[in-house]
Amino acid sequence: MIKTDVLILGGGLAGLSTAYHLNKISKLSSLIIEKEARPGGTASSISKKGFTFDFTGHLLHLHNPYGKAFIQDLLKGNLRELKRSSWIYSHEVLTRYPFQANTYGLPDPVIDECLFGFLKTVHRPRGNEKKTSSLSFKDWALKNFGEGICKHFLFPYNEKLWQRPLDSMTTEWQGRFVPAPKVSEVLHGALMDQKKAFGYNASFLYPRKGGIQSLPNALASRLKKSQIVLDSEVLSIDLKTNQALIKNLGIVSFKRLVNTIPLDQFISLIKDIPSGIEKATSELSSNSVYCLNLGVFGKVTQKKHWIYFPEKKYPFYRVGFYHEFSPFNAPKKSSSLYVEFSRNSKSKVNLSQLESLALKALKDCKILGSENRVIVKEWIPISCGYVVYDFKRTKALNVIFPYLARKKVESIGRYGAWKYSFMEEAIMDGKRCAEKLALC
Repeated sequence: MIKTDVLILGGGLAGLSTAYHLNKISKLSSLIIEKEARPGGTASSISKKGFTFDFTGHLLHLHNPYGKAFIQDLLKGNLRELKRSSWIYSHEVLTRYPFQANTYGLPDPVIDECLFGFLKTVHRPRGNEKKTSSLSFKDWALKNFGEGICKHFLFPYNEKLWQRPLDSMTTEWQGRFVPAPKVSEVLHGALMDQKKAFGYNASFLYPRKGGIQSLPNALASRLKKSQIVLDSEVLSIDLKTNQALIKNLGIVSFKRLVNTIPLDQFISLIKDIPSGIEKATSELSSNSVYCLNLGVFGKVTQKKHWIYFPEKKYPFYRVGFYHEFSPFNAPKKSSSLYVEFSRNSKSKVNLSQLESLALKALKDCKILGSENRVIVKEWIPISCGYVVYDFKRTKALNVIFPYLARKKVESIGRYGAWKYSFMEEAIMDGKRCAEKLALC
């Protein structure tokens, strides 16, 4: 039987960070179990015929002083700093992101509708309004941006992304992810081409070579080789005996358990789970992301990193361009793209049909031209891509997490904590988890 002080499920950034920081600040032994043949989880890349594809766009937004210094040290000499160039395609026009601050260039009736609706919200009496935390995302958006902006972007885009009615979603997720410009900025962006950067991701870092895979690889290289078991997975967990059955390893005994895999999947592996916890877990919802990666001969964009597509006639919600992140992501005279689709995690998807629709739509919106030849097509399905912040989520987590705490289980990261977050946060989650375990 294998024994370890800390068993870590998932070799993504949160799991790798936990092991690294445990090594740094304690004498506790740890063992990471990762089902893929490489570390990284969804922060991974694959290479094919000279093209580098990530598991959709993975960009480094660094805000924490420690996280920034740590990641820059990990990728020393292999980082590019870029100013975001993100756009929205609607009404057959490209406008700058975010939509609510950049309606310039849209048809005049659309601009008028957006401005009129927004200005109506500015002097709206707010004394008897519900607390923001109790508002649905739909009501919050109408309250803050008005009917026009909601009609032409916020509603159709978010319905496409979240795949559910927006009045069933809370406002807990949007925070930094939905910029709220000032009145003057909305007016400025309607009258002229406003180049001010908005939002948490106005600039970002990205590896020069190796795609985002270079980040987990660099972190994994600072661990002992014996700390990571790849191409394996947990089959069952017994929290009474503190033992886990691991594919290719057998029984592993642990003192503490750290989970970073999707929370609902993790709970399903626990033996003799209480019915209340099982019921709460059934209330959790997520969306799957289907990423169609394309290697294309010829250049397909001019200095654009990604484009949002709110309109229903386009089956994807976003198209991004890896070759704009780094020229090493595609051979010379070629382009590397990712095309993202969102579906309810319980839906069945016909990838062949979706691919045909996507290629036609990419030509319709003139991303692909007659001179472009698709060399590589590579689907990457992400079964749990986005955690859904509906009104059941917080209630369910308030039942699940106290149970796990009583069992001395830490569940962290984007999927373990069942939240909407980015890569730096996953690394910081691992650091905080290690510090907590070191004190026990």
